[in-house]
Amino acid sequence: MNKITVIGLGASDLEQLSLGTYRLLKQADHLYLRTEEHPIVAELRSEGLEMESFDRIYEANDAFEDVYQQIVDKLLELSVQQPITYAVPGHPLVAERTVQLLIEKERTGEIELHIAGGSSFLDPIFTALRIDPIEGFQLLDGTDLKRDDVRMDQHVLIGQVYDAFVASDVKLSLMEKYPDSHVVTIVTSAGSRDEVLTEIPLFELDRTVTLNNLTTVYVPPLLEHEQRLKEWSSLRDIIATLRGPDGCPWDREQTHESLKRYLIEESFELIQAIDEENDDAIVEELGDVLLQVFLHAQIGEDNGYFSMEDVLETVGAKMIRRHPHVFAQTQADTTEEVLTNWQAIKEQEKPKPSMLLEGQERLASSLLTSYNYQKTAAKVGFDWPSIEGAFDKFQEEWQEFQEEVKSGGPEQQLDELGDVLFTIVNIARFLKLSPEEAMWHANEKFKSRFHSVEQSVKQGSGKFENYTVDELEEFWQQAKREEESK
Repeated sequence: MNKITVIGLGASDLEQLSLGTYRLLKQADHLYLRTEEHPIVAELRSEGLEMESFDRIYEANDAFEDVYQQIVDKLLELSVQQPITYAVPGHPLVAERTVQLLIEKERTGEIELHIAGGSSFLDPIFTALRIDPIEGFQLLDGTDLKRDDVRMDQHVLIGQVYDAFVASDVKLSLMEKYPDSHVVTIVTSAGSRDEVLTEIPLFELDRTVTLNNLTTVYVPPLLEHEQRLKEWSSLRDIIATLRGPDGCPWDREQTHESLKRYLIEESFELIQAIDEENDDAIVEELGDVLLQVFLHAQIGEDNGYFSMEDVLETVGAKMIRRHPHVFAQTQADTTEEVLTNWQAIKEQEKPKPSMLLEGQERLASSLLTSYNYQKTAAKVGFDWPSIEGAFDKFQEEWQEFQEEVKSGGPEQQLDELGDVLFTIVNIARFLKLSPEEAMWHANEKFKSRFHSVEQSVKQGSGKFENYTVDELEEFWQQAKREEESK
């Protein structure tokens, strides 16, 4: 079987290399290096060691994963002829992708792998920075850093920041969470006689410091909630504190039921911000909606019924399950096919009600309940062939309502008014319009125009009773004209 011995070259110069590792290197008959870019290599060559590096593979590829795979393929090819030794920077099992790929080959029985160890850069980094890893730290890859990988309350070490291009990507990812002026430390050749620590503000990460393969970026933690408000955990801690024993009396008193009206209000305020295309307002209103979600999740956790993790798991699993065209092998090339699949999966997930309209009511909105009832009935064919039928039904109900207004009592009038509203909802359904949103728009429009009327009255006599209906109507039309001119 092919035999490969992996040796770690340590974090810096020859002096920090263990005697055992040094002897293994000296005894190696067929020695290959992942890269020549390591301070120990020149010293070993000066002692007469013969070795070959794979730097040419780096030069021939743009993607690191391709580089690592080609190196492993070459090692497998070389090991067919005789046992070989493969040397990598640092420790073979710390931030070394090629070794992980070799381990995969070992598990499938393709090679016999021996890992001889070596010192990683972590110990000298901790010593240089004077930090205790027990406080919590992350080791991240600068070539594949994502904003959501970073925990702002932990010590963050970012390796592979070897040039200005990688540093620029790292900087931009970090600046999505940290303040631009947050001081970071560039650590070079940790633990060696050439060790250098340079502190700079984050925004200068790709500007002022020479970077190389022995560079690590250290990002110190931000421990106060006020400093890391861009993390989900901070909002969760804030809500838990507000509902805790020493928190806010109002927040502690809230229940799922008491918060319902706030969720409705915040949702409509978000809709208004979207309609106004006001990005700042959208951000604020999204936050208010999110606050409601966190409050309900915290109430669930306080009562011992569920937590935010349950909410996340449920919605995440649902999104994966209902998008098999993305996460599985199902084909869906159009929106119509996606919606068909969605509905079919949804029907499989939920027990079928004994009656079609069961579960379709929405207590917070009679308009939405009507919409759901009519949509469900239409799915089984209880519907007009076209919108013309809905218009005819509206005319019929409107005529009956007018007749009851002339000669009927309050109960009959209320009943016929309900029929009129119901047919209007049906028309909205045919047009794929939300009656709830339409009503909200109408209310907002009335509020805005009446506010203008009120302003006109205040600028005049100051009292509504001093104006005729026609004069007030003119104020209204003026407000309407001002809206249309915008």
